[in-house]
Amino acid sequence: MRLALTAGTRDGEHVPDPSALLDAFGRHLALQRGLSEHTVRGYLSDVRSLLDTLREDDGAVDLARLDLTALRAWLAGQAREGRSRSTLARRAAAARTFCSWAVRQGHLAEDVGARLQSPRADKRVPQVLAVDEATVLLDLTAQVADDGDPLHLRDWAVLEMLYATGVRVAELVGMDLAAVDRRERTVRVLGKGGTERVVPFGVPADRALAEWLQRGRPELVTPTSPPALFLGARGGRLGVRAVRERVHGLTALAGVRDMSPHGLRHSAATHLLAGGSDLRTVQEVLGHASLATTQRYTHVTPERLRAAYTQAHPRA
Repeated sequence: MRLALTAGTRDGEHVPDPSALLDAFGRHLALQRGLSEHTVRGYLSDVRSLLDTLREDDGAVDLARLDLTALRAWLAGQAREGRSRSTLARRAAAARTFCSWAVRQGHLAEDVGARLQSPRADKRVPQVLAVDEATVLLDLTAQVADDGDPLHLRDWAVLEMLYATGVRVAELVGMDLAAVDRRERTVRVLGKGGTERVVPFGVPADRALAEWLQRGRPELVTPTSPPALFLGARGGRLGVRAVRERVHGLTALAGVRDMSPHGLRHSAATHLLAGGSDLRTVQEVLGHASLATTQRYTHVTPERLRAAYTQAHPRA
């Protein structure tokens, strides 16, 4: 449904309250574009920030002021606040998507975001754990779980699965019990855009999962609990923020470099390539739409590439 906008003093449209506009945009992103809940939240936050720069004294948003100059000024302000290049690239993408949608809905006369350029996302791979650090972290997590506390058993299984599968944290907390096949040691993952993939995991992760499912989860489940693989302390589905907090806390306790769940994903990809996996396999495991995204990991293991070159090239 078209949002009714009131005419302002300029030749354009004023939005007294942009909430309805943002709600409609969010529904478009989720239902028509098929973006994940996490991505939708990020895009809405970005566009809300953009619209705030267009507010008049009366608090209304003046869409007539939204032009290429305004978009560039907004991005420049984000850069001055110290946002990373990858964040700026995402915010520019959100602005372009919003402008394109707003034109189709009749809220903008022209697609002012079509010519908006943004810094290239930082292609460097974030800091990752060394293999021995990953071992120390997971051994420590298993030792903490020896007390049988259901939350500690859950944390052990969570970290093992993050590192074993390389899944995104949102994908992990979105898993249901039916997604896991322990006989085959695989898990069905619902990724970005509703795409589905099957990812294997190893014996250590399976052992942690078994302990969680047999001893930990039954202690937390309630009559209203969802069929989620991982539960929070009150029996609801485990949240992304809680996983981040536990990963940061356990890496500190283990005395290894600080990691986020995404850092464990990067570590898994790096160690797969270092161990001899080909790029196509790692692409499938990580759920990357483009092989170019996976290729950024190759520079992490130059010794492996040099060895492969020496072995394969006739004039090496």
